[in-house]
Amino acid sequence: MVEIALFDRETILHAISPARAIELVRDGFIRFARGEWAMPPKSYLDAPPNGDFRAMPARGAGLAILKWVTSFPHNPARGLPVVDGVICVSDAETGAMRALADVQAVTALRTGAVAAVAAQELAREEARTAGIVGCGVHGSWAARCLAAAEYGPGVCYDPDPERAGSLAGELGWEAGSLDEALACDVVTCVTPGDEPVVTTGSLRGGMHLSMLGADAAGKAEAEVEAIARCAVFCDEWEQASHGGELTAAVEAGRIERDDVTELGAVMTGDAPGRPGDDAITLFDSTGLAIQDLALCLALVEDSARRARARTISL
Repeated sequence: MVEIALFDRETILHAISPARAIELVRDGFIRFARGEWAMPPKSYLDAPPNGDFRAMPARGAGLAILKWVTSFPHNPARGLPVVDGVICVSDAETGAMRALADVQAVTALRTGAVAAVAAQELAREEARTAGIVGCGVHGSWAARCLAAAEYGPGVCYDPDPERAGSLAGELGWEAGSLDEALACDVVTCVTPGDEPVVTTGSLRGGMHLSMLGADAAGKAEAEVEAIARCAVFCDEWEQASHGGELTAAVEAGRIERDDVTELGAVMTGDAPGRPGDDAITLFDSTGLAIQDLALCLALVEDSARRARARTISL
């Protein structure tokens, strides 16, 4: 009889700290960029007018995963989470099921970790202050991971002042206005993407922007012209150009494939990063299954070590 490990929210958040999530996601980017891990395209199943379902497969390091996840932006008004679902983890050699993992915890951790990894790779070396635009679940984890990467003090902005104040109080940062958050060295936007929050007037030489909210076609957190004025990076070109922050700029002919560098290529040294201290860098994160795989791999390996330890102790 095959035993399937169950990793619930509390287990995952206890096992993987923000600092560890950053290192795991970094490793996932590098392995994928080197061709060691495989990731077919993300598949969308629309559920109009409420949201969509997404199927996200990946394989690497002896495991294969399928992430079944929702994006229902208006669910909070119903008292329900925007993101829900499960990650199925299988043995890549035998196909046997190994584990099921809570999708909310894994998604929050890897989304937050990506913001920190992008800042480490693309922000100015002396950049310190961090602005968070959107302090929901994923914005909060982006702030926690940035703090774990030693960015801060920071400014938290959210249309809900109580939510911004709660996050700022947790981290010892400040709750402020949108303009104050956008004035920081490292700015991370995690909004629903219903309308742009970054305009050309928001841009300042030397800043770094991470755009995490626009994760499907039709969403945008930055004006097209603002994107066109930046040195542009993304997690994966096909996703970003068809269902991310860059989509509108690509469709408008303002940026092309040669204008955009994948973050993994920067990490492996196959492509340059920030062009200079005065440049404005913009990173588009659409969310990759290899990031989820990196965290699930750590969970499975940790569980196996604990099992071996129990066997030895007996």
